[in-house]
Amino acid sequence: MLNKEEVINRLKLVQDYICTKLEALDGVAKFREDNWVREEGGGGRTRILSDGTIIEKGGVNFSAVHGPVSDIMKKQLGLEGNEFLATGVSIVIHPKNPFHPIMHMNVRYFEMDTGAYWFGGGIDMTPHYIDFNKAQIFHKDLKAVCDQYHSNFYSRFKTWADDYFYIPHRNETRGVGGIFYDHLTEKDGVSKEELLNFAIDLGELFPKVYADQIEFDRFPAFTESNEEWRNLRRGRYVEFNLVHDRGTKFGLKTGGRVESILMSLPKNASWFYDFQPDKGSKEELTLKWLKKDVDWSNLASK
Repeated sequence: MLNKEEVINRLKLVQDYICTKLEALDGVAKFREDNWVREEGGGGRTRILSDGTIIEKGGVNFSAVHGPVSDIMKKQLGLEGNEFLATGVSIVIHPKNPFHPIMHMNVRYFEMDTGAYWFGGGIDMTPHYIDFNKAQIFHKDLKAVCDQYHSNFYSRFKTWADDYFYIPHRNETRGVGGIFYDHLTEKDGVSKEELLNFAIDLGELFPKVYADQIEFDRFPAFTESNEEWRNLRRGRYVEFNLVHDRGTKFGLKTGGRVESILMSLPKNASWFYDFQPDKGSKEELTLKWLKKDVDWSNLASK
């Protein structure tokens, strides 16, 4: 029978695995670890990598927190019960090169003293410049993992990601999507043990799919104009995380560790007034494809 200690320990190993692989991919920078303790119960390990050859800023967080259910938590999550456990791993990578993508992943587990539990998570990619071939490879890898567990996971979670990673005030998606899921239990047709295995597989997939994006060309040439566009797209990323991301808002409202929550933000970002891309430019093409319901896994190169 799966217990919470096993979930916690396996997620810790996922953090270790991802950090080792990302350090090897970057080739120079190393993660520094910040161990922290939550006064109400539990704690975590925040690991940050900065100013690498590939990664300008990356964070890989593990946390396992527990304690009484606050009134705010009851209101936000509609919980029944008095004590909770929440554990998970979250990652955001902001690269230096404008032609390398931002990538995010989160896998998490929540349990109440009533016995109720759920899993959530996913992976999504935010390229500064959309590359159709790279987007297709990314989505095919996600589909392959999803298909090992349930025939409808990819289509269901891909749509969920399109709807979730959407910036309504901009009428655009944050990137090319990926998969996103929440509140999964055995009622979704997969056992609790298999749901944990699915989360672990997604965690271990992350460094592979990120490396695939980088190894096409580790150091593509770029201009100052490309950097300005990168920072503008980072600004969109910030807007989503601070205005719409439920996890960020929930963490800030419920007294979460601010430094760990906001590690998802880039080192530098920009906002230009009424930016309009040049006709026929790569920037215009990218904006054209920041929309929902694109079948990236079957999209031919454009």
